[in-house]
Amino acid sequence: MPRAPEPASIRQLLEDASRQLHSDSARLDAEILLACVLGKPRSHLHAWPERELPPVTRTQFAALLARRVAGEPIAHLTGMREFWSLPLAVTPDTLIPRPETETLVALALEKIPAGSTARIADLGTGSGAIALAIAYERPGCEVTATDLSTAAITVARRNARQLGINNVTFLVGNWCEPLPATPFDLIVSNPPYIAQGDPHLVQGDVRFEPRPALAAGPKGMDDLEAIAGCARAHLRSGGWLLLEHGYDQGDNATRLLAAAGFREVSDLADDAGHSRVVAGRK
Repeated sequence: MPRAPEPASIRQLLEDASRQLHSDSARLDAEILLACVLGKPRSHLHAWPERELPPVTRTQFAALLARRVAGEPIAHLTGMREFWSLPLAVTPDTLIPRPETETLVALALEKIPAGSTARIADLGTGSGAIALAIAYERPGCEVTATDLSTAAITVARRNARQLGINNVTFLVGNWCEPLPATPFDLIVSNPPYIAQGDPHLVQGDVRFEPRPALAAGPKGMDDLEAIAGCARAHLRSGGWLLLEHGYDQGDNATRLLAAAGFREVSDLADDAGHSRVVAGRK
């Protein structure tokens, strides 16, 4: 039976872990994992760098570190990811929320004034990140979130309960199919938009995420096309469709919405300056 490692200080563990990780975010990753093991915020690590940790804690940290070195996403190792300042549970059944998707939420909130009672749909909700962020900011609105994956809907419902957000209804089904007949004021979606043959699908964190939530046909446009085709029938006159897309798909997405009959079509860049969200009005 292997011997448990000797105690070591927080500073020592973080320095050793950072050297093992070999990435631009090595130190941050190490801090997140150690804070998770300790059940403390990262600020605790900075406040008590010389604190010695017992062997059992070091063993737990080493096990998580080994999985991170092997490429598993931080969000899967900790079981959560923050999005729009909301702590969300994530699992291998859901896409890990990305910071650039907050661009979609911000644009949605621009279209929905504070105090609104608008009806909003989020298609392909995954962990519920977009639907819950909008519902949190606009508590008077009625939000409907759909996903083809029953497992993803289970995660999203759990997130809603843990956050105490009660104005979201979750439905299992493909894109618009489960939506009720009453028209919506706004439909949003972050659908799969990576081409099936893209080499990034076998690199980094995305290797551990559900492929159907990432890839969409030979050009990555299949699901964007499907949503553009079905959403208009579920919007009231003057309602908006907002779609996240790949950094190089802005022109195609803009043409897609225009061809589907939407007007006032425009494209918005994310904080990194990349083309990210296309908007169109019925």
